Amino acid sequence: MSQAGFWDNGEQATKVVKELKSYKVIVEPWDLAHRKYQELQEILPLLKPEDKDLALEVERSLVTLTAQLEELEFKTLLGGKLDKNSAIISVNAGAGGTESCDWAGMLFRMYSRFAQSRGWEVKTLDILPGEEAGIKNITALIEGPYAYGYLKAERGVHRLVRISPFDAAKRRHTSFASIDVIPEVDDDLDIAIEEKDLRIDVYRSKGAGGQSVNTTDSAVRITHIPTGIVAQCQNERSQHQNKQSALKILKARLYEQERQKQDDEFLKQFGSEKKKIEWGSQIRSYVLHPYNLVKDHRTDFETGDAEGVLDGALDEFIEAFLKFSAG
Repeated sequence: MSQAGFWDNGEQATKVVKELKSYKVIVEPWDLAHRKYQELQEILPLLKPEDKDLALEVERSLVTLTAQLEELEFKTLLGGKLDKNSAIISVNAGAGGTESCDWAGMLFRMYSRFAQSRGWEVKTLDILPGEEAGIKNITALIEGPYAYGYLKAERGVHRLVRISPFDAAKRRHTSFASIDVIPEVDDDLDIAIEEKDLRIDVYRSKGAGGQSVNTTDSAVRITHIPTGIVAQCQNERSQHQNKQSALKILKARLYEQERQKQDDEFLKQFGSEKKKIEWGSQIRSYVLHPYNLVKDHRTDFETGDAEGVLDGALDEFIEAFLKFSAG
C-alpha cells in the first residue's frame, strides 16, 4: 500500500485494503494478548505478599487475558476456505401471507442489527416487499471480515410462534421463513460461466405497493440454464451495475452448489455420526407466546431473552453451532 501509484487502480486498491482488514482481525488481537502475557511475565517475579494492590491488578489482567485467549481459540473455528469473506444473505417468507412476510422482515432486521454490532455494512441487492407488511424476499450483501464464517450458521428454516398482530381475534400463529447464506466470492476464483449458458432478463424495479423505483428497465435477472439457478438485482443505480451484482450472486451460488456436492460425496464415502445440517431443515424456533424462548434444534442451545435475540444478540447461538460443527 505504501508503493507509489497504489491508489491509481481503485478496484485493486480496494481489494488489497479489504484483504488487509481480514488479516488485522486475526493478527491484532493475537498481538494484544501476547503483549499482555509478556507484561505479566515481567510483573510476576516482582510480586511480594504485601503488594495487595499489585496482586489485585495482576488478577484482573489474568482474567482479561483468559477472555482474550478464549476468543482467539473460538476464532480457530472460522478456518473454512471462505469463512473470512463477506456474506450474501437471502430471507424468504414461507406460506402464510402477511404473517410470514412480517416474520421475514423481523429476521432481516435481526441480521442487520447483528451485522451493525460488528461494524459490518449491509447493502440490499434485491427486495420484494409484502403486500401489507414485511418482506416476501430480500437478498443483501453483508460486508465485513468473517461475515460468512459467522452467518453460515443461520442457513435453514426459522419458526416463529406468537399472537399475531394481524389477527383481530388475537389467536396464536406459527410462521416460517427460510434463510440462505453464501460467501461472496472473488472475481479471480476459478468458476467458469459461459455466456451461452445465461439467460438475462431486464425489468422495471418495483417498490412497496407496486410503485416503480425508477423509470427505466434497470433491474436484472440472470438464469443459469444448465442448473436453473437464478440471481437478480434491482437496487443498484444502473442496469450495468445490477448485472454485475447479479453475476456476482450467481457465481457465489454456483460455487456453493459445487461445494455442497463435494460435502455430500464425502459423507457418502466416509459417513458421519453427527446429524447432517442441510438447507431446508428447521433449525431454530422463536416462541413469543405463551412464554419467551429461542431454541436452536441442532445444538439445543436456548435462551429466554427472545427480545434480545431478535435485536441481534446472536453470538451465543453462532458460537454453539460452530463448536457443534467442529466437534
